[in-house]
Amino acid sequence: MTQREVYLDYAAATPVDPEVAEAMLPYLTERFWNPSAPYAHAREVRDDVERARGTVARLIGARPDCLTFAAGATEANNLAFAAVEGHVVVDAIEHESVLACAATHARRTVRVGEDGLVDPAAVARAIRPDTELVSVELANGEIGCVQPVREISRVVAAERARRLEAGEDTPILLHSDASQAAGALSVNVSTLGVDLLTLSAAKIYGPKQVGVLWASEEVRLRPLVYGGGQEGGVRSGTENVAGIVGLARALELACERRVEESRRLAGLRERLREGILARVPSMVVTGPKNPKRRLPGLLHVSFAGVEARRLVIALERAGVSVGTGSACAASRMRVSHVLEAIGMPRDLAEGSLRLTLGRGTTEEDVDYAADAIADAVCAEMDRRTMHTYPESALGGPK
Repeated sequence: MTQREVYLDYAAATPVDPEVAEAMLPYLTERFWNPSAPYAHAREVRDDVERARGTVARLIGARPDCLTFAAGATEANNLAFAAVEGHVVVDAIEHESVLACAATHARRTVRVGEDGLVDPAAVARAIRPDTELVSVELANGEIGCVQPVREISRVVAAERARRLEAGEDTPILLHSDASQAAGALSVNVSTLGVDLLTLSAAKIYGPKQVGVLWASEEVRLRPLVYGGGQEGGVRSGTENVAGIVGLARALELACERRVEESRRLAGLRERLREGILARVPSMVVTGPKNPKRRLPGLLHVSFAGVEARRLVIALERAGVSVGTGSACAASRMRVSHVLEAIGMPRDLAEGSLRLTLGRGTTEEDVDYAADAIADAVCAEMDRRTMHTYPESALGGPK
């Protein structure tokens, strides 16, 4: 087949949408002023930051003064955990930044099922009288499972009511990292029933290193970065005006296109799955079987006895860029904590690919990628067979 370039790692990074880039450009050139300065041009830029804050707040159903802009989702997650000092509950397949934050607290980690889903009843059992924070992501960026956050919010609300009735004064909050979900799912904070919500521009065709943490008015955030008192004293440092404007425009576009794009990506995902499966029937697909519990543009597949890193190299030669899991785990070429948590056998986990589709993905891309992946897997299986059996068994020299 004629080689083409196909990108299937949108969960790791999305390109900046042209409309987002256009909205950002003035703040990288002529509108470069510091929002904290006292003169008119600077005040204009300050107003632009607040307009962007208002846009994000409207799109998630929140008050603008409850938003804190940060340098990405990792910092936003850190801010969320810094708001509490006591015991926390997380699930086993959270992003590394959430698990690392949880490790600084007394904690309990909730197991997930083979499909990666968190059982709200398990969360209820994990909550102690001194638990101050529960953190469950809205969707997992490696195997694509959409978590029952609304149901978990009811568990947290029930515990809050119990404490109030018992005269206990330990607060309990629910945090959700919605970074991977915002392009495909509603992130309305009232609908979700959360107290804190993390978003990332980099996952929705916005700039990297720009994120936001929403915290309800009952939450008292504690700063991690001290200085000039920007962002209500929670996150000091000159605001990244271009990035903030870009995040707001990116979220606006994501909300406008969500329904139609999710439907399109789900169709392409199934086309990709069927294309590979037709030639490699032993392929294993990870994640929930219920399509409503899966991100539409993510397909996680595994091939027993095949090394994913060899597949990545072979596919790169064919012009297809894929991931082996979260970018953090992939950079260290190790089996991810997500696959370990769902109990995937090691020989299957080591042959896993995360295939994520995006706005630029076409049917032609999917068909080309399916063939390239099947070719790479079959070639690797043939290679391993040749190395497994002695030459005599293959009819070679004796």
